[in-house]
Amino acid sequence: MLQDHVEKSANSIVHPNVLSVPIKEIGEPMIDLKNQSIILFGPSPEIPNNKDYTKIRKTVYEKLILAQKLLVNNLKFRIYEGYRSLNLQEKLFNDRYQLLKNTYPKWSHEQLFQETIKLISPVINLDGSHNIPPHSTGGAIDIYLIDANGEAIDMGIHPKDWMKDIDGSLSQTDSSKISKTAQKNRSIMSNALQNAGFINYVREYWHWSYGDRYWTLHSKNPFALYNTVK
Repeated sequence: MLQDHVEKSANSIVHPNVLSVPIKEIGEPMIDLKNQSIILFGPSPEIPNNKDYTKIRKTVYEKLILAQKLLVNNLKFRIYEGYRSLNLQEKLFNDRYQLLKNTYPKWSHEQLFQETIKLISPVINLDGSHNIPPHSTGGAIDIYLIDANGEAIDMGIHPKDWMKDIDGSLSQTDSSKISKTAQKNRSIMSNALQNAGFINYVREYWHWSYGDRYWTLHSKNPFALYNTVK
């Protein structure tokens, strides 16, 4: 349904093809959504650990405005999370890893690691090398739709509940385990964001990015635009 040109083998957010993408940081500034009123945001459940979740790259912000104009039925976006520090990223990874370890106590470290990365990018890869998680670049956003009353509409699972999705089947963008209404709503959101130039991480319907390495690989660009924000 989504991004049919993407090879299944490269759907992992830390697939070797993603990790090998070169980065040429363009020095683009961050925009704080607190200083505008077009794109709605939060509150993020990660507060107070993430007080900077409203910050995203300038082009990401501009593309979000474009995408919102493409929505139908008076729907709007609400940002769940933008920028995320490496420290918080590592904490969330460890929390997810421990949850899975408690659920599958007989699994090996590698099994647990591979399952954890389906829904959270690591700071340190399995081989010990340093990773550049998408949210650390300011180029990734977690986003969902709200109606004219500001209420979240049915999308199968709310982004804030991602940790509860043990096997990831509800979070997957083309999930068959959600209602027809939720599938339609995901399609509405996806069409708008794709047409604005974003790329979806297919294991999380809410995760979209521009300028990071995952976007670069799947949009067939020569290099990523954003490195980790210092």
